[in-house]
Amino acid sequence: MNLNKVKISEVRDIGPKREIVLNYAGIFSVSDLLHYYPRRHLDRQTIQTIGTIQDGMGEVTLIATLFESMKIPGKNRQTRLKASFSDNTGILNCNWFRGGEYIVNKLITGEEYIISGVPKYFGGWTIDHPVLEMIDSEKGSATLNQGRIIPLYPLSGELTKNSIDSRTLRKLIRNALDQFSEFIEDLTPVNIRKEHNLPDLKTAINLIHFPEDNVSKNTALNRLKFDELFHLQLIMAKRRANVKLIPKKNKIKSSGKLLKAVYEKLPFELTEAQKKVIREIYEDLKSDKLMNRMLQGDVGSGKTVVALLSMLMMIDNGFQAAIMAPTEILAEQHYLGFHKFCEELGLKITLLLGKTKKSDKEEVLSDIKSGKSNIIIGTHAIIQKDVKFHKLGLVVIDEQHRFGVMQRGDLIEKAKEAPNLLVMTATPIPRTLSLSLYGDLDISIIDSLPAGRKPIKTAKRTENDLLKVYKFIDEEISKGHQAYIVYPLIEKSKKLDIQAAEEGFKYLSEEEFPKRNLAMLHGKMKNAEKDGVMQAFKNKDIDILVSTTVVEVGVDVPNATVMLIMHCERFGLSQLHQLRGRVGRGKDQSYCILHVGNKVPDDTSERVKVMVSTTDGFKISEEDFKLRGPGEFLGEKQSGMPELKLASLLYDVKLMALARKSAFKLIAEDNILKNYPDLRDFMNKKFEDKIKFLDYS
Repeated sequence: MNLNKVKISEVRDIGPKREIVLNYAGIFSVSDLLHYYPRRHLDRQTIQTIGTIQDGMGEVTLIATLFESMKIPGKNRQTRLKASFSDNTGILNCNWFRGGEYIVNKLITGEEYIISGVPKYFGGWTIDHPVLEMIDSEKGSATLNQGRIIPLYPLSGELTKNSIDSRTLRKLIRNALDQFSEFIEDLTPVNIRKEHNLPDLKTAINLIHFPEDNVSKNTALNRLKFDELFHLQLIMAKRRANVKLIPKKNKIKSSGKLLKAVYEKLPFELTEAQKKVIREIYEDLKSDKLMNRMLQGDVGSGKTVVALLSMLMMIDNGFQAAIMAPTEILAEQHYLGFHKFCEELGLKITLLLGKTKKSDKEEVLSDIKSGKSNIIIGTHAIIQKDVKFHKLGLVVIDEQHRFGVMQRGDLIEKAKEAPNLLVMTATPIPRTLSLSLYGDLDISIIDSLPAGRKPIKTAKRTENDLLKVYKFIDEEISKGHQAYIVYPLIEKSKKLDIQAAEEGFKYLSEEEFPKRNLAMLHGKMKNAEKDGVMQAFKNKDIDILVSTTVVEVGVDVPNATVMLIMHCERFGLSQLHQLRGRVGRGKDQSYCILHVGNKVPDDTSERVKVMVSTTDGFKISEEDFKLRGPGEFLGEKQSGMPELKLASLLYDVKLMALARKSAFKLIAEDNILKNYPDLRDFMNKKFEDKIKFLDYS
């Protein structure tokens, strides 16, 4: 029996009304219900009495009888719900300052309740917003709700409004297990379960909902987390295997003369890390397998020159190379930079942007299709339908995180023959996240900055310090340097009490820097305007660039030595690090000043502390991941990431490594999961909306 196909209406005590409500919560089948995991567990094996409560105990669990409840009017039309309970040892008051309209329907005078929460003494013992459940008098239900480890489930507003709470879910899941647990199918191969000492899936699901003790709960949790990570790594292993199976028709024979010509004329010495990465790429390009590599390097570490030298190797062997950038500013910067290095080599470098004039576009497309263009640089424009390549041998995707996990296939599919792939990111990624998002790629890291670069000095400053900050900026300009002042918003917001770029630009121009040349840059400007401003800044015609986060990625002006980030509390850690990376790109000492507004979120001090303490992008990335969690860290564009209900990409590092080893070994032995058809079908079906590479023939 396939429990994915058995409707929840088949479970005892689920009628038409409950079925509709559970459907709203994404629970349609018996399988969905069994995999609706607890958000946490409460250990109620030891029930306390009110009389034994002491200050500083932390969370307690009690059983007491309701003897009174009332609504108490408060300020601003807010109503507090108060309920009073007693046992033989004392009285406990419970308060709900919000959500009382749902709780009041559960309160029946004279009934016994399980109450869990953190008590405080305020003229008597009170608990605010406790977990409250009535002890059901129905047969068998008391054993689910007291004297054991109790699961608490995620409760949406729809579930709560329709009186489906954790107590109800426990009863329904118990019914489902009683009726259907014998049909739970375990798809993880037996040898893998034995190797890692994992219980079978039926046991794990029973124990995650109704653990006998903390040991059994953790055993179940470990097994279910392993499954999630195993499935994720199967995806990575299969994707990697698929790439290795593609016939390679763009293999190079040598590194060529072009690379040597540019290398010898570089105005700087490559770092050992850069040289190591170039050797790795060269080995990939001349091997029999397609290159599928990610290059991680902190801001300013020199990834672009590595990409250029890699492209020159392909071009010298008769192929085209393309680089896709996330913004037109960055694409144009690549175009100008590549021209500077390659102007004497006789190469045709083509720039294709969304703003490219129609009259020019036809010639550009013709040059790309005929092979006249050797290097093609652009934004999303180069993956449009009308772009046809002649002999595309290498695709470089710059700032991969800006495009999303699944988009990197779009450019590759446009080639007649599958090209080599190099994806680059200046946003360092925690190791576990790299294995999860990019586990199908070989990873190279540039972990050192070019010689002569000085670490950027970073400091926190408040509103009261701004006059001193402006004076410091003026002194830097007097030395011949330039500065950025970045604001989180373009225009003043009615909802937020923070200064915006337009308002700041007017004030700075008129009051603080009347004798300096200031210009403004933001995303609403036309591309030609933005280009003009950036070019003027690069040419040192502008002293201070007042901007939004348009300058976050790729802008390279070595003469700029000060980055002032206004209202830094409005930015994430990685974003702050990217902005800081716009300075410190020359040999002069550079500075990043983090302005903190008067009203700031609770986590601001942590973010600022991290920024001031280190310039190491990988450390910053780890801290950012801890502060924001994977969902917010990844953002919407990383939707190729399968959902993890239990496993943590941050904390389950060891389990991830075990799952990865097992998944890659399995795919190496059985590439199409021929011996595991049920697992293969499950993977194809479950990830069909996100994952294409598990298809089999």
